[in-house]
Amino acid sequence: MAYTRRTKDQMAARVAQDMPEGAYVNLGIGMPTLVANHLPAGLEIILHSENGILGMGPAPAVGEEDFDLINAGKQPVTLMPGGSYFHHTDSFAMMRGGHLDICVLGAFQVSEHGDLANWHTGEPGAIPAVGGAMDLAIGAKQTWVMMDLLTKQGQSKVVRECTYPLTGLACVKRIYTDLATLAVTPQGLQLVDCVDGLSHGELEQLVGLKIQA
Repeated sequence: MAYTRRTKDQMAARVAQDMPEGAYVNLGIGMPTLVANHLPAGLEIILHSENGILGMGPAPAVGEEDFDLINAGKQPVTLMPGGSYFHHTDSFAMMRGGHLDICVLGAFQVSEHGDLANWHTGEPGAIPAVGGAMDLAIGAKQTWVMMDLLTKQGQSKVVRECTYPLTGLACVKRIYTDLATLAVTPQGLQLVDCVDGLSHGELEQLVGLKIQA
């Protein structure tokens, strides 16, 4: 297979490409935070952070960090004109109340039905950290996942059934990975795009599931 994986920044840019004008979007801890740095110029996207920010901007330049202004992953961020910060309780009310159009989360596994497992692997010594993931997964109008397609052992993170503790059932609509973008539909997984050099058949072999073209 002669293909090149997308970098994390390329994955973030691919997610940002699908953001609609005027959307209220939560970016989860880890890889999804990179999406803030790749939003198309001139497109108004209002970014939310679960620790209580609305109107979050991209990462600050080195040396210009304000460590009193951080996202849920404790990374310094900027605030866009008109942005605000507020109590954690109000932030969760937004998340649970259906006020977010999209949330972008990382994941350990996503099933072909859109079930999400992203807070605990069950491994001894692993520190479970659900945070606001359950609230986001069922509260946002759409849940998108951003993750590597394969584990370090080469196993697909897109699976028939999740084997890790679940975060939410049938909540994921899009899966953005380093090798392909997939849509979760009532008819099953559907291929949106994949990297150059990776065929549809090769992708199905990697995932081990049927993927509609």
